[in-house]
Amino acid sequence: MVEVRLEKLTKIFDKKVVAVDNINLHIKDKEFLVLLGPSGCGKTTTIRCIAGLERPDYGNIYIGDRLVNDVVEKDRDVAMVFQTFALWPHMKAGDNIAFPLKMHKTPKNEIKNEVKKIAELLKISHLLDRMPGQLSGGEAQRVALGRAIIRNPKVFLLDEPLANLDAKLRVHMRVELKKLQEQIGVTTICVTHDQSEAMAMADRIAVMHQGKIRQIGTASELYDHPEDLFVAGFIGSPAMNFMDCTLEEEKGFLVSNAFTLEIPKQLIKDIKENATSSELILGVRPQDISVQEKEIPDSISSEVYAVEPLGHETIIDLKLGDQIIKACTHPTYTVNLGDKVWMKFDMNRMHLIDKKTEKAII
Repeated sequence: MVEVRLEKLTKIFDKKVVAVDNINLHIKDKEFLVLLGPSGCGKTTTIRCIAGLERPDYGNIYIGDRLVNDVVEKDRDVAMVFQTFALWPHMKAGDNIAFPLKMHKTPKNEIKNEVKKIAELLKISHLLDRMPGQLSGGEAQRVALGRAIIRNPKVFLLDEPLANLDAKLRVHMRVELKKLQEQIGVTTICVTHDQSEAMAMADRIAVMHQGKIRQIGTASELYDHPEDLFVAGFIGSPAMNFMDCTLEEEKGFLVSNAFTLEIPKQLIKDIKENATSSELILGVRPQDISVQEKEIPDSISSEVYAVEPLGHETIIDLKLGDQIIKACTHPTYTVNLGDKVWMKFDMNRMHLIDKKTEKAII
């Protein structure tokens, strides 16, 4: 059983830049956990602290039951794959994979057998005699993974492992990477800013922002039940639409500059119990908005501002007051710029956020 625990982990650069801010995180044995967030949120610094490449200013790091704060990187029994792959350019692919075992003075026959086994697992047996400069991005990545796996580490750390691959290869390799992790059964922590990548690979996702973990959960938990404004806006593509509004409790309406929307009584009760004031943010995902050519009950008048055909779906940009609201429609649905249409929100899929605290109410 190899779990990783971070307790109040804090890392400060230049005595003023708080890169990692008092985070607590428990990664389970054999779990694939992804640290997800925008550039500069502290995710790479976090795994560099786990690897021993950065020393935390406060807090503790446990690998298994062992406190490793003062353990040097080479003795932590972790393997890290970098965004740039970091292969030795003067060594063949096979020698790159074998390098960790050579450093530990492993017998040559054992090294040969282990390299063969890893190469077969990664389907790169035919590449072992090639130099790194002769490898494609996907091939170089597999070699870098092989070099990490051959150490049989307790923990696998991946820092943006797919970032340098083209879009098509990224989609393919994220499936292969998840399958590989399940095969070798090693606790894995991966860093990425790509939400699609995170949602496809992770058992759980920890969303980071400004050095803090904002929410931890499965892909569906983060998508369906975001806990605050940042997570609601960061998870999902296209991003969630947000509209400032006010609760008129007596009439049972949500009111904005562009619409008045009647809401269920139970929803009013939830708002009263959880909101700090009547000032709210209404969040609706583009997938939860239907576009109608005629007015129907609870629909909102709008104007077609732009149309984005994507093949598998069409995104319609709708002008609502001074805002642009995105709605996802069937690819065969057609409208023209300037058309007057009506949007209708799925009342069961709406999100309400306290404007003051930015915490989700529902």
